[in-house]
Amino acid sequence: MVLSRQDQLVRTVFAIIAALIFGFLANLTVLGELQHMVSQQQLTDTLRTELAQGTTPVSEGTVDKVLLADGAPLGIIDIPAIGVHEVFVEGSDSGTTRSGPGHRRDTVLPGQAGISVVMGRAAAYGGPFARIQELSPGQEFTVLTGQGEHTFEVIGVRYAGDPAPTPLAAGHSRLILETARGPAFIPNGVARVDAELTSATQPAGVRQTSFSTLAPEHKELATDTTTVWALAFALQFFLLIEFAAVWSFRRVGVRKTWTVLVPVVTLGGLLVADQVVRLLPNLL
Repeated sequence: MVLSRQDQLVRTVFAIIAALIFGFLANLTVLGELQHMVSQQQLTDTLRTELAQGTTPVSEGTVDKVLLADGAPLGIIDIPAIGVHEVFVEGSDSGTTRSGPGHRRDTVLPGQAGISVVMGRAAAYGGPFARIQELSPGQEFTVLTGQGEHTFEVIGVRYAGDPAPTPLAAGHSRLILETARGPAFIPNGVARVDAELTSATQPAGVRQTSFSTLAPEHKELATDTTTVWALAFALQFFLLIEFAAVWSFRRVGVRKTWTVLVPVVTLGGLLVADQVVRLLPNLL
């Protein structure tokens, strides 16, 4: 049966849509989980080396006073009560939180004098903070950084409109864990877990970023539009593949075309989806 040009066009359009949907869902679920696991292993290896050498960052800069890049490992959050053992990194935009929980740049590190904020995803890319809302007042957990192991005690969980904890006394330390609230992949707010440091407080490192200079994409439930240009290139590549598929259908037949181009079309869909995911909230 020979398809008309209109039928071929319809088939191509559906193939494009199917490939994009597959890539998008795969990035958020199966491939996202795998990516998170690989990233955590790589971050663990890097962090172990830095801890052994005494070069783990304790401020916003490296030991060579170079501003830390987004995604640089800072320490390990260990919450046995909910099965969390995660390397957390510098930065909290949607691209960075795919690797693991992200430290908000305008706050001190956990264990240092002041308030620290660490943000983690609730569902996608391993959903490391999916269960933090189950934590109860009095439960303890630890955070390992370049300044040692710090013990925190949960004060409570709060949502929008709930009263904030009492102001932090000078020289004390508080950690706020943040994630998305609501059904999986459909965030409708932010959930926060407040915890007080019960071990010795460490001096705060130098911070270049302040609340007023923090980039919008690093705030709670923010999206990242800084790489839209990469999405444009990915879409162009994907459309080029589709045009090649249409041409190949007519010249060499459906069977040979699918054999050669299905893997390429899938790759193109994944590349587009990878960039689209950056446009989703960073706590999703």
